[in-house]
Amino acid sequence: MAQQTTSKCLRQVIEAFNQPHILVKFIRFPQKRQERTLIKEQFYQKYGIPGICGCIDCTHIAIIKPAMNENRFFNRKHFHSINCQVICDENCNILNVDASYGGPTHDSFIWQNSEIREHLEGLTTNTDETAMLLGDSGYPLRRYLMTPVVGALDDSPAGNYNAIQKRARSTIERTFGILKGRWRCLLGARQLHYSPEVAGKITIACCVLHNICNAAGLDPLHLIVEESQQERVHDP
Repeated sequence: MAQQTTSKCLRQVIEAFNQPHILVKFIRFPQKRQERTLIKEQFYQKYGIPGICGCIDCTHIAIIKPAMNENRFFNRKHFHSINCQVICDENCNILNVDASYGGPTHDSFIWQNSEIREHLEGLTTNTDETAMLLGDSGYPLRRYLMTPVVGALDDSPAGNYNAIQKRARSTIERTFGILKGRWRCLLGARQLHYSPEVAGKITIACCVLHNICNAAGLDPLHLIVEESQQERVHDP
């Protein structure tokens, strides 16, 4: 198949996976209370923290130097990237994804300007439900977002909380590992040779396929040690 034909087919597939009716079917934050309750129970049974309906973090997707607005994508590790925000459940299913921001954009800025933040804030303000995400110290502490206690001693109650919070929060790191293990075009050591907009759509398409693989019960393809080490280097 000619390269031109391959590229055309790829773009058609990417556009198909980015259609709203596809996204709402395969990537959706639970809208019903009973759906959120199920996720909370799974987190509680495994980690002992009540009220958790997901973990949040960002990961960098390397891209080639854009033709325009290059500075919006040149991150502090000195390569061009998209900073992609992801929320996952305890089973490493992706519940929410935003791949529209450039590499220099801080995780907390993406979160602050996200629709999912507004949704959770409204949910916890207007109802009696406890619904929280777990995030790292780069995020602000809120009643719907639990972060580590800064400066806590290891053997203190706050230190014990930090240890449990970190262990539970590792779910998002596993999700990134499985996602990039399945779709290696997302690895930091590689580059998506497309515009930022198309690269973002490719990322979202991979997230859709990731959830489809999980639903089908397919075994995850984990990163090898060298790839995991490279990812830690490339994720600013």
